[in-house]
Amino acid sequence: MGELWVIYALVFGAALLGVQAIYWLAFRERLAQRSVNRRLISSSPVSNSAAALQTLLRERGFSDSNNQFLRAANDFLAQTGLRFNRTLALFASIGVGGAFLATFTVALGFGMLTLVSAIIATAVVAFLFLAIVRKKRIARFGEQLPDAIDVIVRGVRVGFPFSAAMDLVAREMPDPVGTEFAIVSDEIAFGLDMQTAIEHLYRRVGQEDLLFFVVAVTIQTETGGNLAEVLARLATLIRQRIKLRLKVNAITAEGRLSAIVLSLVPFVLFGIVSLLSPNYFAGIRDHPIAMPALIFGLASLAIGNTIMYRMVRFRI
Repeated sequence: MGELWVIYALVFGAALLGVQAIYWLAFRERLAQRSVNRRLISSSPVSNSAAALQTLLRERGFSDSNNQFLRAANDFLAQTGLRFNRTLALFASIGVGGAFLATFTVALGFGMLTLVSAIIATAVVAFLFLAIVRKKRIARFGEQLPDAIDVIVRGVRVGFPFSAAMDLVAREMPDPVGTEFAIVSDEIAFGLDMQTAIEHLYRRVGQEDLLFFVVAVTIQTETGGNLAEVLARLATLIRQRIKLRLKVNAITAEGRLSAIVLSLVPFVLFGIVSLLSPNYFAGIRDHPIAMPALIFGLASLAIGNTIMYRMVRFRI
């Protein structure tokens, strides 16, 4: 019986990987092309450009709220770059919550604590998913930012206005830089001042090096100066910071991998033992000390992960 569960798990994993491969081969290119088309529509001087801009901002969840918590939440969601569908998000949350509830019920039995644990686990998974998507998008933006600044520098040096140079970035650069600079160009074209539009760009992206760009443009707007020279030096600085950041990531890769392995080993062992011998934990499941021990173990794991994260995390 245990061997059958292992076979079922392997078949499920193979099917999941097959579906993922079909998605990447058949649909990913089409979605990328659709994203490029939306960006070009939003950056073109046509009558529906204002509607396209508002659609992009609304889908991204970006808004100016006076409440600090709502403002931070909106910025976090906007920085993921995802287009949110409430119905899809609701069904996904219900599906993930149901899976956690079934898992916790099998492991601990059904009860109020199991229900609360499933809700908390679903919220944590949703947050981690958004955080990972946001981190990857910010990393892609950071890699493209020096090239985008170089495009602006070349445009300014040949006589383009700064807003027109950013429109060149929107047309020539891939996502996410192209989309974000297209929104900035449209905001300026619709009457928003340069400083506010650039600040909105930083809020929508959240990339640390972009703050240098915001400061440089703001100072040049207020005091004047050779913007092309400043931005050229800024592009060189950002490239050097990226190289240093990659070196640090390579040095700390072993520590991060150790943290991942040590964190996953207890759950992997629990899953394998439960599949091979479903009644193995039945004798201690209802023991009074089982739940305190489980809470202590999870708390210790969280503390250990926090310490290892601080050991391999460097701000550059």
